[in-house]
Amino acid sequence: MAEPEVQIIDDGPEEATGADVEMGGAAAAGAENGDGAEEKPEDETVAEEEEEGKEEDTPPSQIFIDYLKSPIVELLVGEGDQQTILNSHQALLTKSPYFRAAVEAFGENPTSRRIPLTSEQIDAVGCFLQYMYTGEYFPRRLSSDKGLEHDPTQPQHDESGEPLLKHARVYTLAHKLGITELKSLAMSKIHLIHSTAKGEIAYARYVYANTAPDDISIRKPVARFWSLRSHVLRHEAEEEFRKMCLEFPQFGFDVLSLVLDAREKGKGERDHPEKLGSARKRARQG
Repeated sequence: MAEPEVQIIDDGPEEATGADVEMGGAAAAGAENGDGAEEKPEDETVAEEEEEGKEEDTPPSQIFIDYLKSPIVELLVGEGDQQTILNSHQALLTKSPYFRAAVEAFGENPTSRRIPLTSEQIDAVGCFLQYMYTGEYFPRRLSSDKGLEHDPTQPQHDESGEPLLKHARVYTLAHKLGITELKSLAMSKIHLIHSTAKGEIAYARYVYANTAPDDISIRKPVARFWSLRSHVLRHEAEEEFRKMCLEFPQFGFDVLSLVLDAREKGKGERDHPEKLGSARKRARQG
């Protein structure tokens, strides 16, 4: 899936990341502008500034220890015989807007600290928790983009798409929980995996079934991949490819649009070779 990204849906909103706002500075600016804001005593202002800088001055080891001192929250993951409970520290979980809201719903004196995640798979939730505690999840990326660590649980010859699906599930879970950095990490790992035609179809089906139409960051590389290789790979998984196009018409449209765009661009280059110049360079991939 290490393919260049191509815009398919132009009107989809880009995801925006939140920005920190220094509230103390805004209040001070209002007073200077004479908008009627009450000026605080100097000693009170100094105390507030010291409090604001306290967290910045705290060593990372102490911050992590503070996380470990927070209450334990139970995550009820999966359904039926596969259902299990995973435990995590509340202070780490509340870095996620989703879990922050769930924790606030506990109230002041909760009798239970349990959050249901019955629609999620335990492996994806486990990867999320590993990331929250360590900043990575298995298999980790190797240095210099040489690939990923060897995962003995994955088959050498992939027909199911499971190596791709593992990270796709982490991506969709991170989207649900509002952890943007984890989404980016999962996406980077997807681009390092090589699979078979059937494995790629299984991955494409999951993406189009579990992501929003405007989520071009994960959808457009899928369509790009098949627009470049469908004339070859569809013969290796022709029935699966046909079912995919019928089940998800948007997938077929996205692939066809890219194929036609490439042909139109090629025709334009042949009709107007003077526009190419003498130093044609192939666009960088990846």
